[in-house]
Amino acid sequence: MSSESTAVAARPAAAPSPTAVFVRLKLSLMRNGLRQSTGRTLAYVGSVLVGLLFAAGVVLGLTALRGNAHVGALAVLLTGLLTLGWAVMPLFFPASDETLDPTRLVMLPLRPRPLIVSLLVASLVGIGPFVTLALVTGAVIAVANGAVAAVVGVPAVALVVLVCVSLARAVATASVRLLTSRRGRDLAVLSGLFVAIGAQGVNIAAQRLGRPDGLSVLEPLGDVLRWVPPASAISAVEDAGNGAYGRAAAGLALAALALIALLWWWQRTLTALMTSPDSSTLQAVEKDSARRSGTGERGLARLLPDGRTGTVMLRTLRYAWRDPKSKMSWATSIGVGLLVPIVSSVQGNGSIYTAFSASALLGMQMYNQFGQDTSAFWMVASTIATRRDAYQELRARALALALVAVPYVTLVVVGSAALIGPWSDFVEVYGLSLAVLGALMATGALSSAVFPYSIPSEGNKNVAPGQGAIAWFSLFGGVLMGAVLCAPLLALTIWLHVADLHAMLWILLPVGAVYGALIAELGLRVAAPRVARRLPEILGAVSKG
Repeated sequence: MSSESTAVAARPAAAPSPTAVFVRLKLSLMRNGLRQSTGRTLAYVGSVLVGLLFAAGVVLGLTALRGNAHVGALAVLLTGLLTLGWAVMPLFFPASDETLDPTRLVMLPLRPRPLIVSLLVASLVGIGPFVTLALVTGAVIAVANGAVAAVVGVPAVALVVLVCVSLARAVATASVRLLTSRRGRDLAVLSGLFVAIGAQGVNIAAQRLGRPDGLSVLEPLGDVLRWVPPASAISAVEDAGNGAYGRAAAGLALAALALIALLWWWQRTLTALMTSPDSSTLQAVEKDSARRSGTGERGLARLLPDGRTGTVMLRTLRYAWRDPKSKMSWATSIGVGLLVPIVSSVQGNGSIYTAFSASALLGMQMYNQFGQDTSAFWMVASTIATRRDAYQELRARALALALVAVPYVTLVVVGSAALIGPWSDFVEVYGLSLAVLGALMATGALSSAVFPYSIPSEGNKNVAPGQGAIAWFSLFGGVLMGAVLCAPLLALTIWLHVADLHAMLWILLPVGAVYGALIAELGLRVAAPRVARRLPEILGAVSKG
């Protein structure tokens, strides 16, 4: 055997391209995911069809708007919203793509730069990048005017898609420790709230854009987004069609610089993530040791009363912050209560009385107080021996709710008066809001004792099977009873208006605050003996989940 043959035989076989391997891995993950169940397959196919229909509709709409004076502002706004969606997608839907977690690749002998190239190419496989490509292409078609603009549109489309995908990957890599933790899962639970808020924003925008010459309202925002990458690349296409080649070059350069910066940030965070140990356990031990070495309570616990009241208040607030179902309920109430006056103000037909939504939604957090404890309620039940113990337990939970609700209701009423007006109705609405809050806390305490139900810790259901009727009756019956309890104050308000005693409306604030506090106290005292008598029944009802 010659020396040349020996050298050829000794030469190792060329390693396969990591990019091709990652693309095949992405396709295998998608294929295997569809094989798990028929329901998942149908859901995926349905989402693909909806995405394609949506993209086709948007592209046709943008094509129909060619030549409109304000289509450029609409195109850059669409690109900005698309980029924002890619940025927040890993935060709210971390489990939607298994390849978003680079820690699965720690043991592989891969250098950061080729790994980034492979991950970036693999990220372009899927329905999301395809829909993005279609939407960006439609935006370019809408603003392109002439051959030069069409030529500029090719790199513009590529830059926008690459920036969106790189941004999603960089955000996912930088926040992977959070996304795989309990707080990350809680953040995913809250995604429904942000979707609801976004839907309201789309509804308002559609109403505004549906007016004659509605696209003109986008011009101020479009003038800003034209210089924000990657929307600057779409603006570059329009500038090239208008002969402003310098502005077009600047727009493309901004998008290219943004892509380079994202890739650099992605490489830095990926290198740090794959070369540093996961010290979350060590950090937890260090924090626990530091907490134990400290003297006395820290933070909010130092401000709460001593004894059972402070302990129960702290436990209730921690449930609201740590438990995913409780956090979702509180966040939804706070978000929607704040959103209703804002939406009414933007639509131009609002009233300061929409601020009642804040006190109503947060007041309903008092309902089913023991359901959030689930089977752990036995520990609470073991500490309740008398009516006084039950009263102190309910009062502490009500105080924890009031600690958040009263400042929040104040903020919403003040904001509603500032946005919608008039300020002359502020005192009246604020007093009635406090009365509504107190009435719902009273009926909520009684409902918690008489109609408890279980909240499953797993899944998306908030009521255990077989208890749906109890939950609905508890909620709606309590709300109706709360309205009845507020009837005297409502009668006083109506009488002052009918008798033209507007100068006396200021008394509704102190009267409403005192009435709300008294009615809440009465409700707690009525509910306490029932809680003390029905501890076994309550424990059985809240343990079914």
